[in-house]
Amino acid sequence: MDLQKSHLRSANRKVNHCYGRLVKLKLTVCIPNVPTPPGFRRDFPEKVALRETKLKFLSSACFLLILLAEMSSQTEAEDRDLMAKAAKATEDLYYSRNTYFPADLEEKMSRLQSEADLALKLLDSIPLEERKSPSQRATYEFLRGKILDVFPDYKKEAEDHLSKAVKLNPSLSDAWLCLGNCIWKKGDLPAAKNCFSLALTKGPNKKILCQLSMLERKMAQGTENQAQIVEESIQHAKEAIALDVKDGNSWYNLGNACLTSFFVTGAWDHNKLLHSLKAYQNAEKDESVKSNPDLYFNCATVNKYLENYERALTGFEAAALKDPGLNATEEVQKMINLLDKVESSLKGQTKAKRLASLASSLADVKLNSSYKRATTSLLLEGLNKGVAVVGRVLLFINHENLAPLYYLVCDSDQTCFVLSVYGLRNDVIKEGDRLTLLEPCYRGIDFTWKGKHYNFKSIRVDFLEQLLVNGKAPSPQQAVCTSIYAQHKP
Repeated sequence: MDLQKSHLRSANRKVNHCYGRLVKLKLTVCIPNVPTPPGFRRDFPEKVALRETKLKFLSSACFLLILLAEMSSQTEAEDRDLMAKAAKATEDLYYSRNTYFPADLEEKMSRLQSEADLALKLLDSIPLEERKSPSQRATYEFLRGKILDVFPDYKKEAEDHLSKAVKLNPSLSDAWLCLGNCIWKKGDLPAAKNCFSLALTKGPNKKILCQLSMLERKMAQGTENQAQIVEESIQHAKEAIALDVKDGNSWYNLGNACLTSFFVTGAWDHNKLLHSLKAYQNAEKDESVKSNPDLYFNCATVNKYLENYERALTGFEAAALKDPGLNATEEVQKMINLLDKVESSLKGQTKAKRLASLASSLADVKLNSSYKRATTSLLLEGLNKGVAVVGRVLLFINHENLAPLYYLVCDSDQTCFVLSVYGLRNDVIKEGDRLTLLEPCYRGIDFTWKGKHYNFKSIRVDFLEQLLVNGKAPSPQQAVCTSIYAQHKP
């Protein structure tokens, strides 16, 4: 009897185990009833046999239903995998956009179109039942809109899908980012800024802060308070860096903001150039941005205005190799033309009699007692505080860039040097004028490029307060802001 009870308990446990598995899978099954003949009293062996019969049926049903459940689970995983594949294809599409720069732009557009078609095909292969929940639909609409927005021109279809995505899931920050960029292409800059600002209310985001910073620089162009707007751009760039100090794109964006600030504030603040150069150098530490040709182009631009000519030429050449579509090759040629003009001007203005005649009257120029008179041969590299150099303008060196202004000047020792002036109208200084350079920033230029040697003395004037023309300081009305902005592709 005890053995029979033991068998019955064992059968009960097996049945209950099968029921438990079905319950966990949220499945049900009908167990057929095994009737007992009338007047027949079940004893333990028969009860055990009945349980074993139910167990065999239940085990078979359980196995079948578990198999179906696993197949269903596998199908759901495959559907999720399709969404993940579509997302990966979208990221690959944007990687191509940001890193592939063939000489022929049509070749790039053709490649982007092929990759976009593939990404859309993957997206469309996701079953409708896997796009029913608001979260699923939001992701689907976001990816579709992002794929369509990969091209330079505005597409309303892209905006429509991205708008749906943020309505379905307002917390989807990447969708807000793409929507802002899409609307930016349309030209509605306030609406684009609103997208970025709304996204930031959901939480800090370095990508959105960078885009907001770039947009603000674009909005600053042509406005009366552009310096203030660009300063706001710098602040947002710094906020992005604070979120991730190793992110190269955030540093690159800060470099662009400081470079833009240099120009909109009059192209005279040397420190803004140094801040910009430092930001670009930090950006270069991040491998993910080294493929960005604009980084090399803009860094070369900073070096050009810092008069680091050799570094600038090297940077422009690197940018041209990475993206032939940039005007980097033209920038190299402009610099070579300028340097060649400087060299030829120096050779053409070194006649002793003429220089002696021009320099003879410089001794009559009176200086403020707080400055010590000096010639270029006595200057140190960098800023020379408490020192003044008096010179006469030999000629204006015409070149292809807007800033700075270049002049060939001789000092009282009849030594010729190149003077670069920032933030001043080009009609203020004329040939024959006597100049007083207060606390001049001096450097000796000496390098070889493509087999040609360049060697000359250079003084730069960053602040109008450093300059007197025929004994008078330039008026504020003679200052000028140079409208040059860092390379940007929204």
